[in-house]
Amino acid sequence: MYYGNIKFYDIANGEGVRTSLFVSGCTHHCKGCFNPETWDFCYGKPYTEETEQTIIKSLENDFINGLTLLGGEPMEPANQKALLPLVKKVKQLYPNKTIWCYSGYLLDSELISPSRANCPWTREFLSYIDILVDGEFKQDLKDITLRFKGSSNQRIIDVQKTLKENKIVLSPLNEKRKNNTIYY
Repeated sequence: MYYGNIKFYDIANGEGVRTSLFVSGCTHHCKGCFNPETWDFCYGKPYTEETEQTIIKSLENDFINGLTLLGGEPMEPANQKALLPLVKKVKQLYPNKTIWCYSGYLLDSELISPSRANCPWTREFLSYIDILVDGEFKQDLKDITLRFKGSSNQRIIDVQKTLKENKIVLSPLNEKRKNNTIYY
């Protein structure tokens, strides 16, 4: 797997201050994508053990709320396989930190149902994810009043509650911004 960037102290891609890993490789090719260079599976740098250790070390700081995976597409099968050891280690070492994942794939119809994105690693991978922002970015549904997502078709899902209840459970973070104030 390759990655395009790692942002330390990221405040845009999930709650609080986060370490964000932008993986390479995406087959969605959404019109208006903010990161089209990451569509190429070989864009950026190779993801190595050293890369993983750098990410894990960055999470040591108490003020870091967690890890965010985006891209590209973290849920491409090859990326799931490469990221599984990372999310497993993060949850073992930092059980109180959250893991967010952004995916163009829909949780209910593509990730936990038969599809090309549902592969041998998907269930275990999802077992470590706290929040999934799912759905392709749709330029015609772009809405800057939305928090942590770019278009109104996307959902912010509480993955653990969803898996436990066997139905989609949305996070309260789906609410819109009004006058730069968040209302729940």
